[in-house]
Amino acid sequence: MKYAPLLASILLGLLFVMSAITVLFNLAPMPELPKDTPISHFMTAFGPTGYMKFVKVVELLGGLFLLVPKTRNLGLLCLGPIIVNILAFHHFVAGDGIFQPMLIGISVLSLFLLWSERKAWAGLLR
Repeated sequence: MKYAPLLASILLGLLFVMSAITVLFNLAPMPELPKDTPISHFMTAFGPTGYMKFVKVVELLGGLFLLVPKTRNLGLLCLGPIIVNILAFHHFVAGDGIFQPMLIGISVLSLFLLWSERKAWAGLLR
């Protein structure tokens, strides 16, 4: 159990770092969105504003913070709202639900890290 939080933070951190780098440096083409769907309207609204670039920069920082054990909680603090928004997007906008393997993995890893660092977070709840 000693190495489980380290492994979880490395997996979650690398996942967010790699997804942020892929988008920020245009390493993969953006998929074609179907016309007149809630997803296309969402991306049409946020794409040109630079909001998604900002989110990806925060994802990159949060992922890098997760990779360093001393800054793990700061990484969770950065990535927490992003994870909630990812789940909300898939539930409300995409309509494909939150019970997908990748979303379950992200949720389980982040909840496990929060649980393993619960003493550090206890001050926020008092």
